[in-house]
Amino acid sequence: MNLDVHGLQAFARIAELGTFQKAAQALHLSQSALSRRISKLEADLGVRLLDRTTRRVRLTAVGRDFLPQARRLIEELETSITGLRDMAKHGSGQVVLACVPTAAMHILPPVIRDYSAKHPDNRIRILDVHANEVLQAVLRGEAEFGLTLSGPDEPEIETEALFDDPFVLACHKDHPLAKRKTVKWAELAAHRVITVGRMSGNRALLDFGLPGNLPQQRWTYEVQHSFSTGLGLVEAGIGVIAVPMLALAGRKNSNLVSRPLVEPKLTRTLAVIRRRGVTLSPAAQEFLAMLRKRWGQGKKEVRNRT
Repeated sequence: MNLDVHGLQAFARIAELGTFQKAAQALHLSQSALSRRISKLEADLGVRLLDRTTRRVRLTAVGRDFLPQARRLIEELETSITGLRDMAKHGSGQVVLACVPTAAMHILPPVIRDYSAKHPDNRIRILDVHANEVLQAVLRGEAEFGLTLSGPDEPEIETEALFDDPFVLACHKDHPLAKRKTVKWAELAAHRVITVGRMSGNRALLDFGLPGNLPQQRWTYEVQHSFSTGLGLVEAGIGVIAVPMLALAGRKNSNLVSRPLVEPKLTRTLAVIRRRGVTLSPAAQEFLAMLRKRWGQGKKEVRNRT
């Protein structure tokens, strides 16, 4: 049954004011229009709510019992509408996003800080997972949008590139390669190399983005998930690792140094992904706008902003 909200409002106002004339004036309706609303409501409910004569209007016994419920329904509806309008106007609500680990560590914190200062009551849920899991979380609707590595086109996904993030060599400041201005990928064969596991989207970029004749897969140590673990081994002087520039953000006072990797230069692109044709919540829309404002400056390399 489709309950007529206008009919409920008409019924409650008649009960409050006692006459059709006063209720019609309060609702800015003609008395005939008001009468039609009441008739429709009674027909929908299958009961008579008002006894009316030419002189007076009285609530029936059923009408008296129903009046508190009608007022409650009207109040709940008005509260819901007000809440929706506040969400649209002020961006209130919850933000759920999926994000690759390096972006979660270095891209999100300043955006979250600014967003939370503006919306202290909003909640933010971060799914920090691998690139393929970011894609799946967005496709399943578990996250409204994702921050991940730009990859092959997906028919159900819209992709918006944020910036390019070049791969560099990270080594200890006392390592022989630290004295070089640039390092060729082929030169890594003479050193102990640390790599990330095959579940990482970055490993796929390294495996498929470099020529097959390079010894990039001759690694000595493998960490499964995070570049942070590999960088910890580098700081201990155990080996060297190829990482995106973003992974080195915030390590300026460590024993690590970075050198551009060349022949070839390899770059990954960080991008925002979302389901095609799906409207984000007001809270997510504003968060994404702040993310774009801070990081979405075309395809400038990340080293210009860290």
